[in-house]
Amino acid sequence: MSIHATAEIGQYDEMNAASIKSYVYILCNKCRNVVYAGSTDDLKRRVYFHKKRLIPGFTKKYNVDQLVYFELFDRGVEARGRKKQIKGYRREKKNSLIRIMNPDWEDLYVSLR
Repeated sequence: MSIHATAEIGQYDEMNAASIKSYVYILCNKCRNVVYAGSTDDLKRRVYFHKKRLIPGFTKKYNVDQLVYFELFDRGVEARGRKKQIKGYRREKKNSLIRIMNPDWEDLYVSLR
């Protein structure tokens, strides 16, 4: 299912947009001292953009491009809500989430299909 414009230009069909599977993810830099939480409906593509430094802003400035954590949601609204929750966590709680899924903090990008 894809997002499509309705009769009014610039508006999207919210029902379809909300039903697209989405991810929340955490990236870190090579030194693991900077983390970033984001959400997307195409995880492999988004991480690729971070790795190639195609997304301006925080991740580009601080070289944050290692995928260390992600969750899949049935709806984009759920992923965005979870992203806001994770962004509100203290750093140690973010680290705990990462360690549960990825104890060695390996870059999970290579395992994405």
